Amino acid sequence: MAYNVRLEQHPSHPLAVLRRRASPQELSKVVPDACGVVWSVVRSQQIPGAGRHVAVYLDGQINLEVGVELEAPFAGYGEVIGSATPPGPVATTIHYGPYGLLHKAHEAILQWCQNNGHKLAGPSWEVYGHWKDEWNSDPSKISTDIYYLIVADGSSSA
Repeated sequence: MAYNVRLEQHPSHPLAVLRRRASPQELSKVVPDACGVVWSVVRSQQIPGAGRHVAVYLDGQINLEVGVELEAPFAGYGEVIGSATPPGPVATTIHYGPYGLLHKAHEAILQWCQNNGHKLAGPSWEVYGHWKDEWNSDPSKISTDIYYLIVADGSSSA
């Protein structure tokens, strides 16, 4: 699959999240489980304006925040805390297809950044499209937005 990687200025979006740490092999269980816990809190607390699921990868050790987009900052409830996606310049693309192939979109962004002289600033995140019934029979239509925060001036963050 060819990816259309582009540079955008990304605003911060409020989130309700669980903080987790996972190995690459655990992500397919940890992310959906955490999304379910967060959605339970969103429903029980009747939080308006909940949006798509999000997984923010904070570092290379797979410390992450998994949850839901919100319209306004969230004060927290139990282990679900308020957070936000980082604002700033991002390299981004859309992945169409099963989640098990998301790594290909990540690789495309990383290659694009290298080819275009952009340095990573740390976090990356995935925003999962609202599930559609047609995706059950045709997973090639599943859409996931992927973002990598990059250093604004192009210099290294180290």
